[in-house]
Amino acid sequence: MNNTAFPKDFLWGGAIAANQAEGAYLEGGKGLCLADINEFRGDLPPEKRSNAEMTTDEVMRHLNNHKGNYPKRRGIDFYHSYKEDLALLKGTGMNSFRTSINWSRIFPNGDDLEPNEEGLKYYDDLIDTLLELNMESMITISHYEMPLNLSLKYNGWANPKLIDFFVNYCEVLFKRYKGKVKLWIPVNQINLIGHESYNHLGILADKVENLEEAKYQAVLYEMIACAKATKLAHEIDPDNKVGMMFCDYITYPASCKPEDVFATMKHNQMEYFYGDVLLRGKIPGYAWRFFKDMGMNIQVSEADEEALKHTADFCSLSYYYSSITDDEGYMNGSPVKRNALLKTNPWGWSIDPLGLRTTLNQYYDRYQMPIYITENGFGQYDVLNEDGTIQDDYRIDYLRNHVLAIKEAVLDGVDIRGYYPWGPIDIVSCSSSEMEKRYGFIYVDLNNRLEGSGKRILKDSYAWYKNAVASNGEML
Repeated sequence: MNNTAFPKDFLWGGAIAANQAEGAYLEGGKGLCLADINEFRGDLPPEKRSNAEMTTDEVMRHLNNHKGNYPKRRGIDFYHSYKEDLALLKGTGMNSFRTSINWSRIFPNGDDLEPNEEGLKYYDDLIDTLLELNMESMITISHYEMPLNLSLKYNGWANPKLIDFFVNYCEVLFKRYKGKVKLWIPVNQINLIGHESYNHLGILADKVENLEEAKYQAVLYEMIACAKATKLAHEIDPDNKVGMMFCDYITYPASCKPEDVFATMKHNQMEYFYGDVLLRGKIPGYAWRFFKDMGMNIQVSEADEEALKHTADFCSLSYYYSSITDDEGYMNGSPVKRNALLKTNPWGWSIDPLGLRTTLNQYYDRYQMPIYITENGFGQYDVLNEDGTIQDDYRIDYLRNHVLAIKEAVLDGVDIRGYYPWGPIDIVSCSSSEMEKRYGFIYVDLNNRLEGSGKRILKDSYAWYKNAVASNGEML
């Protein structure tokens, strides 16, 4: 039994994405990426602001829209303020930091013959700053930052040519940051091919006959690229550790009816599918059955199957909420439902700390590999008081209960290596492109139109996380 819970070398971190924080969307030789055409639609209800699917006409509308609000183009100006922001984050005591490298800063068009040196120099400085602060870098290589050209010219991951483009991009990073970065995640939340369909895969809906089939074929190409990149990472530096990342969409049965339990099992299988491929090295039988039942013609060559044998070194996941599945919803193509027994945040995300302990045990039982929680957090409308304080007890409560759940999972025997709260400094929301959906310990004085001073202000949760880190999870 491990009675001390978190190990001494546990990584207490924080996580952001380049496209949601950096801004400077046309500086430093950067090309346009998919996130740069994510428009904030304040006229829609919060739960309907995601840019899930797009056609060519819709993409061109965004490119020609000079009056729309595209917050990810400006972010919180992390591109220029990263040294000051990282110093503030280091003040919590965090010893690791997860961010992404914007693919379009390195290869502005995606199919360029040579990388953009100015973009590489920016990340040289960023990673060196993290080293100076004794914060271990965890780098996501693709986090909704595919060069837009790869979507318009090749139709994104629907085209197998992207495999070589991506592996080439990875090789540049592995060689450039050899000895400086050892923890890599090739693709953020690789199972999100529905909710973040276009941002993730770059497939234009009008360019394919069967969009669902195209998505699964595309994500298989993406996983083949990940496996090839993993092999390359190990060859370039044997100390590299390459992970795969889930968005946790494992659900509970809505009831004990056998039909609900079976529907939940079927749904969960196709969430595990990505880990079964990238951590076990083989496309499982249940996936082929799913493709057949759905009338999908998925093509995988023997060479592809051989490439998939190069498996990842760790499992990572984002966890925000839990959901339920029933037979009726599964059969109608809507397998994920909100659990009415649980409270939610304003975006309808259920609050379920015990679900995190459950899912950590389930993933570890299945894969027996180290786990990093690479995203977890509570989005809320924070209020800046007249005295300049932000009292976010609701966030402290959420994080405390989730860290307690992680501690219990460690005591259950789950090999958990690190915890990375999402957005430790306020950034633009991924799914809804709004600034006022905040997760941070640090408030950034900008509204949904990115109006404001941009001043950084410490919330009450900053002090809470500082105590949690200093005590290695014992003072919560």
